[in-house]
Amino acid sequence: MIEFWGNVGTFAVAYDTDAQAYITAVETADGQALETGVRDAINAFVVGCKADGIWSAIKASCILAGARTLAGALVPLVGTAPTNFNFASGDYNRKTGLIGNGSTKYLNTSRAETSDPQNNMHWAVYTTSSPTNVASQFIFHGSDDTSSSGLYLSNGTTAALKSRNQTAADAITYAPGFFGASRSSSTSVAWRRLGTSGSASLASNTPSATAYNLFRSPSYSSQYYASVRVAFYSIGESLTLSLLDSRVSTLITAYAAAIP
Repeated sequence: MIEFWGNVGTFAVAYDTDAQAYITAVETADGQALETGVRDAINAFVVGCKADGIWSAIKASCILAGARTLAGALVPLVGTAPTNFNFASGDYNRKTGLIGNGSTKYLNTSRAETSDPQNNMHWAVYTTSSPTNVASQFIFHGSDDTSSSGLYLSNGTTAALKSRNQTAADAITYAPGFFGASRSSSTSVAWRRLGTSGSASLASNTPSATAYNLFRSPSYSSQYYASVRVAFYSIGESLTLSLLDSRVSTLITAYAAAIP
């Protein structure tokens, strides 16, 4: 069903209903309209994800950029809104996202690890900066046991990806960009980071009911707060990470062009 029309040049184009619902919610939170270019970028992202066959696998997601205000950025694209702990408007940049301070600020995504089947899940984040300190930190994380899932920076330099297992599925020198893991098997996990895809033979373990956190671990006593900037996250069922990466990267690039 189509219910909104936007302008691209001199032509009218229909906005997808899910895209329009998100745009309306963001504009309500912001208290003003978004630029046409930002609206068009959101619509292209949603339509593209549907065309790729990955939209239905996204169960909880926020585009932490694009909106005019922090309140708008915390409006969920899909699923339940995250709970904000200590972020203020000065931490938010419309083009590059939300930055952690490495000590007190984080988001509880409100999505429990057990919300998705043990062997049918994904997580993904898109970062736009390097850490402001060299401490070890979790950019995204669930539990700290043998079913650990998330993105961890060791001493702020080495990025390790996990998906319902204790051993890292992949580890590289960190740089800003797309990171994610997707599991559709009990014996292996697919990963993607910085434009490269791969897989690892790692058996899954039963997840905990812990809710995923962004910018820290919800489980370790020290939490390992992150000091990077994040523009997007997604949680849900298994999907093709390269397709999601392409759509998110295009979205953030379009925001940079559309936002003054």
